[in-house]
Amino acid sequence: LHASTQTDNRTVEKVKFLQDVGFSRVVLARELTLNQIREIHQNTNIELECFVHGALCVSYSGQCYISEAMTGRSANRGECSQYCRLPYQLIDSNGEVLVKNKHLLSLKDLDLSEHLEELIDAGVNSFKIEGRLKDADYVKNITAYYRQKLDAILEGRKDVMRASLGKTTFFFEPNPEKSFRRNATDYFLNGRQQDISQPDTPKSIGEEIGRITYISGQFIEIKSDKEIHNGDGLCFLKKDGALSGFRVNKVEGKKIFPAEMPLIERNALLFRNQDHEFDKILAGKTSQRKIAVEILFSETPTGFSLKVTDEEGIFAQQEFTAGKELANNTERANQTIESQLAKLGNTIYEAKKVEINTSSAWFLPASQLNEWRRQVVDLLEVKREEAYQTPKRTPISKNPVFPEKKLTYLGNVTNEQARAFYQQFGVEEVMPGFEVKADLDVPLMYCKHCIKYSMGWCPKEGYKAAFREPLFIMYKDQKFRLEFDCKKCEMRVLKG
Repeated sequence: LHASTQTDNRTVEKVKFLQDVGFSRVVLARELTLNQIREIHQNTNIELECFVHGALCVSYSGQCYISEAMTGRSANRGECSQYCRLPYQLIDSNGEVLVKNKHLLSLKDLDLSEHLEELIDAGVNSFKIEGRLKDADYVKNITAYYRQKLDAILEGRKDVMRASLGKTTFFFEPNPEKSFRRNATDYFLNGRQQDISQPDTPKSIGEEIGRITYISGQFIEIKSDKEIHNGDGLCFLKKDGALSGFRVNKVEGKKIFPAEMPLIERNALLFRNQDHEFDKILAGKTSQRKIAVEILFSETPTGFSLKVTDEEGIFAQQEFTAGKELANNTERANQTIESQLAKLGNTIYEAKKVEINTSSAWFLPASQLNEWRRQVVDLLEVKREEAYQTPKRTPISKNPVFPEKKLTYLGNVTNEQARAFYQQFGVEEVMPGFEVKADLDVPLMYCKHCIKYSMGWCPKEGYKAAFREPLFIMYKDQKFRLEFDCKKCEMRVLKG
């Protein structure tokens, strides 16, 4: 059993309960700091998984009900209508507009690629890449990027090891800036920061290219060390903060000819959110993963023996009856044996070592060697499958008790099995989940992100408000009230 981040795993007590009740792994809340992750690890024995890359929900996972409240589409059921990506007006209780038409709840994308070793040392066992609605190119590029990062760490350490067999070889250079991303942030890993949101646009900006130095009626020139390709997609932020873009029709030296000339000004900063040449590379074969095997070819009284052993020590061995004919050329005969046995082709294996242990150099047809190799590799597949042990569910420890006696709608209890589960482990009062009994007077979002802090208006930082609270955010005719719990450093969003 793995506990999803949707179960709101951010305290030692909650994670300890999940461990005691029989879970094997917990996916931690994205909002945790490195010290909080370390504390959970030091006080539990369960595997910990954390997000390291991709889109960020502004609310704690499993604690967001704004989509269900406004559209009937539950984020807890994978149907989020993404209210956090909408443009809002920020107004005070006097009706004064403090911020106009900004994506105040839209966060940058998470990128913890430079903190993997710190997370390993803090006790994380598994890294999670967010991939909702992402395409195959995104998966290829981002997983390759993190695989290379992890391999570099593992090569230099003996105290940790990879969780699975095999080594991946890549045929391209991964670059996360070339896949969908709303800029990048390490979120709260190293404490609260002011610039974790991207208020101008919720769309992918991509990699920074350079600034425009010249504009004519047909082309633009930019100062950049990046190579621009025909078919690239370039974008820029207009004065009002809106994102605009164009397709590159052709490139001649420093001159870029758009398919349609955009309304753009000199010195504007350009980004590339689609790299045509990179996309062509990703469309082909980008990687392969192989499990190393050692091959031993031996002589027997009646013929020959072939043994293939994988990285775990699992092996397949078979003896073949065959006549023996001395080879005219000893070196060539052994080279033929070695090369034919190492031809593992489209299998998941790669020959790390081929050892020949015979009394003499024997002549053997390549076709015979190939057939023997295929038979033993097929047998190895069977042996590996037989050796695989399905992981057993962690047993429930003695008398686990849920850390709360009362569950509100935040417990997301929407069926009788869930109710019975919590009651079994000490919860005395279980209220129905929001999807069962909606109450529009309760907070619809619980956020570690704080609009006042991001605007530089935090009272804990000494700011004295020049506006009248409560504050509201408004999208079209939909109004939401903001509550700020400064003791917890949290913001809540309620129906206005």
